[in-house]
Amino acid sequence: MEVDRRSESSEKRAVSSLKVHVKWGKELLRDVEIDTTQPPLMFKMQLYSLTGVPPERQKISVKGGLLQDEGDWSKLGVKSGQRLMMMGTAEEIPSAPKQGPVFVEDLPEEDREGASMSEFSAGLINLGNTCYMNSTVQCLNRVPELREALLGYSSASGIEQDASHRLALSLKNLFGELNKSLRPVNPWQFLTILRERFPQFAQTGENTFMQQDAEECWTQLLQALSQRLRLQKEGRVESVVQDLFGIEMQNRLKCQESGEESFEKETIFTFKCHISQETKDLYEGMKQSLKGEVEKNSAILGRQALFVKTSSVIRLPLYLTVQFVRFFWKREAQQKAKILKKVTWPMVLDLSDFCTDELQETLKPLQKAMKQEADEKAAKKEEVGGGSKDKGVPKGDDEKTDDLPEHTAEGAGARDTVMTENQPSEGGSSDGDRGGLLASTSMPVSMLHRQPTGLYDLVAVLTHKGRSVDSGHYVAWVKQESGSWIKFDDDKPSVMTEEEIMKLSGGGDWHMAYLCLYKARTVARSS
Repeated sequence: MEVDRRSESSEKRAVSSLKVHVKWGKELLRDVEIDTTQPPLMFKMQLYSLTGVPPERQKISVKGGLLQDEGDWSKLGVKSGQRLMMMGTAEEIPSAPKQGPVFVEDLPEEDREGASMSEFSAGLINLGNTCYMNSTVQCLNRVPELREALLGYSSASGIEQDASHRLALSLKNLFGELNKSLRPVNPWQFLTILRERFPQFAQTGENTFMQQDAEECWTQLLQALSQRLRLQKEGRVESVVQDLFGIEMQNRLKCQESGEESFEKETIFTFKCHISQETKDLYEGMKQSLKGEVEKNSAILGRQALFVKTSSVIRLPLYLTVQFVRFFWKREAQQKAKILKKVTWPMVLDLSDFCTDELQETLKPLQKAMKQEADEKAAKKEEVGGGSKDKGVPKGDDEKTDDLPEHTAEGAGARDTVMTENQPSEGGSSDGDRGGLLASTSMPVSMLHRQPTGLYDLVAVLTHKGRSVDSGHYVAWVKQESGSWIKFDDDKPSVMTEEEIMKLSGGGDWHMAYLCLYKARTVARSS
């Protein structure tokens, strides 16, 4: 039955698409695909990626006149193989970034180190209100373990029509382009598949695609990747995304009327920071999110009742995502609104207070071991070169093989299998195994042999500028391995100082933090 559904899906896809040739000046663009289930604006965006002519400048002749953004393909009579004529002037092609941006000379001397354009990834072209997606991609590109998992991910027969599969492959290709290109990258293919997988990102209004929520894009993308990237670990098949970003919570539910208690576990990818009039910093907002009220059935009362929900962390991720809940529904105005209040955050976040008592006791010796590791590294460097090599050591990054203690580094050449949803482990079939195997891939053993200590370093901030929820502008601010910060404003990356990053806490019309990405300080797992 599964094969039949795939075949049916493939047939529907074939019926809903056709290929045409587009004559533009002296150029002939052959076999340009039209998805007739999408408005013509999508076709124009594709032509924009091929020619550089913005949709608003494109004049495409069809039956009855010019192609309109919201036209109906079924009434236009366009057929496969047909030649369409397009007129329009392309935008100026973005010039390649120069080695050493103009911002560098304005920085203090200590912040110039490692700030050349060659050390960080390229920018992403905005394809029309796509800054929410561009900023999300730039932040996630800061996670080397995710990049490596995608690097080993490959296609195979049987699931090519699965949108999550194609989304993973497209992100793999996009990361590859970003990290090798000196020119702004056009994310058209990734955007198209993202909108196919999650139709809400294809919403249009006033003849253009609407601005979307960056947190929704972040969460949906991780959910899709978690379905595809699988890791064989200690005889089990686990999600790579859950291993990297998953925060396992224990929820205690107590009924206010009957006094009955129950416990449940859940895994979340984003830790919320609620903002009230009293909220001044990240810690206060995160504590607010750990307590709330839910309505559920009471076994004792035999009806719905109010339960107090208290949550604690029972498993820490390697990367912690924190969302500042700035957007809310304003009942009196019947519209979304944004909280502009200033909320500060630390560059180093201690998550210990949010953990269960049992996990807190586990973290104490780990933090002690972390300090011991750091002391041993410092002593070794002093022995080798009197500390002269410290300049080349990435700040805040303890995951590299060279930085691991000897008993961990010995196995760094070994590989652990990363699997897809459909690939069985050696001991048997994984959940959801339907016979459509993908080629196995691998990741460094160092990813599996490091344990979070409860302390996290800030490595990326995704901000929103503007008072309107449905408009405004998203930007990514990403820390490089050298310790320098880069602002990715779509296709315009520039060097920032740490002082400028700390100004993103809100309180006005400037960029304010919406998502913060922290990386765990880790120690080697005990065998």
